[in-house]
Amino acid sequence: MTIFLTIAVILLVFIVIFQIAKASEYVSILKGEERSRKQNNRINGFLMIAFLILGLIGVWWCNEILYPKTLFAQPAASDHGEVIDEMMLWTIGITGIVFFITQILLFWFSYKYQEKENRKVYYYPHNTKLEIIWTTIPAITMAVLVVFGLKAWFNITGEAPKNSLVVEITGKQFGWFYRYPGADNTFGKKYYRAIDETAGNDLGQLWDDKANFDDVVVTQTMYAVKNKPLKLIIHSRDVIHDVGLAHFRMKVDAVPGIPTTMWFTPKYTTAEMKKITNNPDFQYEISCDQMCGNGHYSMKGVIEVVDQKEFDAWLAKQPTKFAQLFPAKPAGAAADSTTTAGSKAGNAVLASKN
Repeated sequence: MTIFLTIAVILLVFIVIFQIAKASEYVSILKGEERSRKQNNRINGFLMIAFLILGLIGVWWCNEILYPKTLFAQPAASDHGEVIDEMMLWTIGITGIVFFITQILLFWFSYKYQEKENRKVYYYPHNTKLEIIWTTIPAITMAVLVVFGLKAWFNITGEAPKNSLVVEITGKQFGWFYRYPGADNTFGKKYYRAIDETAGNDLGQLWDDKANFDDVVVTQTMYAVKNKPLKLIIHSRDVIHDVGLAHFRMKVDAVPGIPTTMWFTPKYTTAEMKKITNNPDFQYEISCDQMCGNGHYSMKGVIEVVDQKEFDAWLAKQPTKFAQLFPAKPAGAAADSTTTAGSKAGNAVLASKN
């Protein structure tokens, strides 16, 4: 009901303005063009003040209505996210002050300095000092903001702490794969030519590499640990995707053939965020923030943040990819008996490179 009322008020305002304009045309015919022009000028001056007041009220009203629906109403769920939020607030604060000053002056000047009989126009074509000031100050301000942004970016994409939980995340049209390195804490080799979905080898793992035997591959939900650094090694299997973690304030592109990385430390478990947001259905979402095809809208994953004990219990229950594909073979089986045709091709290419 409120939406319809708002639309009706906006339409009514436009109708009133249109009628005023039509009435002005009739007045110009009856009173003469010059007199009508001056009258229209006065009307436009008052409309400038009206639009200024209504515009400022609209900005405040939109903020009151929409702010609770933004992520600012929720705390950043990572340590790096807090830095991102702080930079965002500084940016909004600086640009917001400039916005209000310039817009208020724009509309006020249009009203105050409208044409009058006893006022003569002052021609002010150039002022070098003034132009240097209004060019230098914004340039310096932007440079400072960029420097802080680069510092945060280099930290996010830099070397993660040694005790980090490392997860490899691979995007494809239209879903995510998450690989954990297992007990040896080492990812096994993979090669894109070894990818064989019909055989279940979605990532192209090379089974002659023993490091692959204990790797765990899951879909849909990725598990992370509260207060433990999480390093993501990001890949794409087809087109450019983007790992978007809105609640953690993080995002990095997934580029075919070029691994990218980022790391952060989750601050709240999923259960804790359900209480903070007062939403029993809350989930940490992984979205694809890069248009990647017709099914882009459905490319959603979930991060479940738990404590260390819960994570260890969950990981212990997950079968390795090797065990899923070759349940009858021990982890130390010879590579020749388990290698698919695609894996053989990948092995041959890697051997030729070595």
